[in-house]
Amino acid sequence: MNRENTPWAPVTPAQLEWTDEGDPLSSTFGDVYYSREDGIAESTHVFLEGNKLAERLVNGDRGSFCIGETGFGTGLNFLLTWQLWRGLPQPRPRLHYVSVEMFPLLRADLERALATWPSLAPLAESLLAHWPDLLPGQHRVILDDGQVTLDLWWEDVAAALPDIASTGPSIDAWFLDGFAPACNEAMWRPELYRAIAAASRQGASFATFTAAGHVRRGLQDCGFQVEKAPGFGHKRECLRGSLAHAVEAPTHDYTPWDLPRKSPHELLNPSPQLTPKTALVIGAGLAGCSTAAALARRGLVVKVLDAGALAGEASGNEQGILYTRLSRRHSVLTDFALQSFTCAAALYRGLFANGRLCAGVDGELCGSFHQQSDADERALLAEQLKSLPQLAAVLEPEEAESLLGVRPREGGYWFPASGWLRPPSVCTALLDHPNIQLIEHCGALSLVRELDHWTARNGQEAIATGSLAIICTGTAASRFEGLEWLPTQAIRGQTSHLPANSQFDTLRAGFCHEGYIAPARNGEHCIGATFNLKDSETSLRHDDHRQNLERLASAVPRWRELIAAIDVEHISGRVGFRCASPDYLPIAGPVPARDAFLHDYAGLRKNAKQTIPALGSYMTDLYVNTAHGSRGLSSTPLVAEILASQICEEPIPMSRELQRALSPARFLVRDLARGRI
Repeated sequence: MNRENTPWAPVTPAQLEWTDEGDPLSSTFGDVYYSREDGIAESTHVFLEGNKLAERLVNGDRGSFCIGETGFGTGLNFLLTWQLWRGLPQPRPRLHYVSVEMFPLLRADLERALATWPSLAPLAESLLAHWPDLLPGQHRVILDDGQVTLDLWWEDVAAALPDIASTGPSIDAWFLDGFAPACNEAMWRPELYRAIAAASRQGASFATFTAAGHVRRGLQDCGFQVEKAPGFGHKRECLRGSLAHAVEAPTHDYTPWDLPRKSPHELLNPSPQLTPKTALVIGAGLAGCSTAAALARRGLVVKVLDAGALAGEASGNEQGILYTRLSRRHSVLTDFALQSFTCAAALYRGLFANGRLCAGVDGELCGSFHQQSDADERALLAEQLKSLPQLAAVLEPEEAESLLGVRPREGGYWFPASGWLRPPSVCTALLDHPNIQLIEHCGALSLVRELDHWTARNGQEAIATGSLAIICTGTAASRFEGLEWLPTQAIRGQTSHLPANSQFDTLRAGFCHEGYIAPARNGEHCIGATFNLKDSETSLRHDDHRQNLERLASAVPRWRELIAAIDVEHISGRVGFRCASPDYLPIAGPVPARDAFLHDYAGLRKNAKQTIPALGSYMTDLYVNTAHGSRGLSSTPLVAEILASQICEEPIPMSRELQRALSPARFLVRDLARGRI
């Protein structure tokens, strides 16, 4: 799906009517969300029993079991599946549930609908607590201490299912639960059956409430063995079955350079045992620690190595703001920023809730205000944001003051889920897992491929080994063999530390302007930060302190006199070097085998628009995660989930368009197309 430069707007919510019994009906499609006789019994019979879930979850041979669904509706199918999974004996696979919904329920409507089933109340409360806004795109929800993953795609199935299928088979069972074919033909089309088949693992099952002949024939034509089964209630029959033979993914009008070609061994041995068990993560900043946490949650044993100390480089500032960006039009920058922001905010809420982060010491999700000088832009977005109350609202200076505690010079955006965090504390919390070992002060490291594993070395000394490796070392990533070509740039940033006083103490939330400031931590505010390209000076500079102070004084005129009295020679600070890419998106994914990759796609030099159907050549089990710039607090959690999903061959919580926009190989493709290499 490609939204680039199209108008940005929230998705359209479900339009409901309510029966006298309190059941929701779709006004748009004129159909029910579940059986009026007994919704729980219907879903259990058709979907859970139709896919033999209890038996397959107990006897599965993979670390996770993934269910795909067309039409999330009220979430009844998900809650019943989650309840079933919880009741199974240990060990059990992790549960991964992917659902596509074009018209999601508003939170208030979902709460009303779920109140029908008291037996599901605890799970329903958890779902409601994590329910996303009407933000278009993909939303990853992590539940049950990381053992249950819910991916909600607020998309049209015609766009979402081919995207899910395009990265390879990942679904073990399907709940085909759109409104009845007679009410919503768009959910029951041959091209969607092909995508469903292409996204299915070998032996994947399906179940659906309908017994329509064209649905049965369509699924059979795409490789499914289909049988009729007794329906529920007044419905005489329903359909269920399994994939009898593998199906190729739907073709696209673009070159699949972002997907690694399988090795001959992998093609001949597609077994669960190929799933990696151990990993090396090089770099113990936000990117590395987020990646380690995502892999450990999936059962991998992870060793995190750093040349120096934990969070010793760009992730070492005392305070940072959870930041995103808004725009009137879609772009990969905006869409990634918003999806990563909501993912990060959910992660940090969980870390505060479980006590791994301490409010006021390690950060606080107290909201943040982002000043925006373009009044026309604010006015145009104000109406759209009314449908996204969890995301943001437009505030004028006097409105902002009531939440922020000080009056900003100009209006801007209030982000209620945001706040400030101490990056070193976040890194520590992320590594708090029994599957993770941190090894600090390793010195200069190199990676060497030996037989079926990677070895991290300091000179001739082997430090650690793992079946895969992820390089998360900022600008130092290009020092590793195979990544010398990576186009990263170091951007110097200096923060300034100001002692709290009575005027600054009125600040109640994070404040982003040309710089940033947050409520005091341990009697001190960390403000900043400067932004200097091609500047390698590591020492603090008085001029940079002045610049930080001047920006703050300009943003809050009431503080100008107080700030003018501060002697820059008597304040401390910190210098760090952000790593950024030329397009200011992170660089994350498998590492291309450069020479072979350039050979694969040499034809792009002559015709950049042609489609070359071949998959790309990539280095075995080597990945990179870097170039998060000044937004690592926001971007690293989602990127870690993307990488972990790629490594473990799970559904990826992001459109293929955005995945390609993050891929390290994008720079090689661009240079080929422009005749630079």
